[in-house]
Amino acid sequence: MIEEVISGGLSVDWNAIAFSALAVGIAVAVAYIAYLIVFKAVGKIAHLSEVSVDEILLKRIRQPIKWSFIAIGITLAAQTDPALRQVWEPLAQFLRPALLGWIAYNVVRGLTAAMELRMADADPVASRSRRTRIAVLSRIAVFAIVVITVGLMLFAIPSVRTIGTTMLASAGLAALAIGAAAQPALKSLIAGVQVALTEPMRIGDLVKVDGDAGRVEEIHMSFVTVRTWDERVLVVPTSSFLDHTFENWSRLDETLTGTVMLHLDPITEVPPIRAEFERYIQEHELFDHRNMALLLTETWPESIELRLSMSANTIGDLWQLRCDVREHMMGWLRENMEHALIRHRLEVPHGHPKAGEP
Repeated sequence: MIEEVISGGLSVDWNAIAFSALAVGIAVAVAYIAYLIVFKAVGKIAHLSEVSVDEILLKRIRQPIKWSFIAIGITLAAQTDPALRQVWEPLAQFLRPALLGWIAYNVVRGLTAAMELRMADADPVASRSRRTRIAVLSRIAVFAIVVITVGLMLFAIPSVRTIGTTMLASAGLAALAIGAAAQPALKSLIAGVQVALTEPMRIGDLVKVDGDAGRVEEIHMSFVTVRTWDERVLVVPTSSFLDHTFENWSRLDETLTGTVMLHLDPITEVPPIRAEFERYIQEHELFDHRNMALLLTETWPESIELRLSMSANTIGDLWQLRCDVREHMMGWLRENMEHALIRHRLEVPHGHPKAGEP
């Protein structure tokens, strides 16, 4: 055995280091070969399956499983080498929970991707419902995996383990302090679960919140992103959808009834306008023939209010239909019933001294 004396009285056993390095190399090589054999066999079995979930999961967990095989190989090698075990075990206490958390995280993400793929041809309303539940519950699962993994890694540190034991001894005070500090996070977590279960809104729904309308893009545990028609992104706290009133325009489907309001002169004859509206709306390609009506909804000394209601199959079609109806009716009124348009008039009696002045 060759020993090299280093300054300070320390010595290095190079033979032991070489043996440990050789053991690590052999363990890594054997573990990698075992990983290739196992995954090739499992891959063939998954390829024979008619569903795509197996292949998606294998693709997701391939990397963490490879490193897990290597870690297991080094652990087995360390059992035969005390020097290697002395170095490897402290590291393994961090790597084991990290690898397990990595595998669990990729399993959740793989299942999420597989479920979303299976919903590609599903009914749009049912698809939005399932996508929302999957998105929220998968984020909750990922959050739990990260917290547990980090906790297990921290408890590998002796001083942290001692602190944890002390905290458990005074569980009442600790629970009170943690509960107070984690109240916002717990509220967001509970709100995320409620949104996933009760589904007040779903991914893809058109909602109106704080005066702005837009599509729900993402639902997180703490916030929801809503993209408006002008491409702005609203970031709304998840709990806000449970604590405050908001409008969901596509809760069951996107068939809606919209209105166009016309304010006209009190002398206006309503029947001709109603006839023209009904003629135009019946011929419009976006009208779904569900709801159509023209009603005189309000009168004032200076004007009257007509409400023109119509329906369409989608929210986008309804918006375009309302714009087309508004433009057509105003043009038709200018050409055929110009007297119906409101004007501000000033009448001067005949014989007034200023009536003949330029």
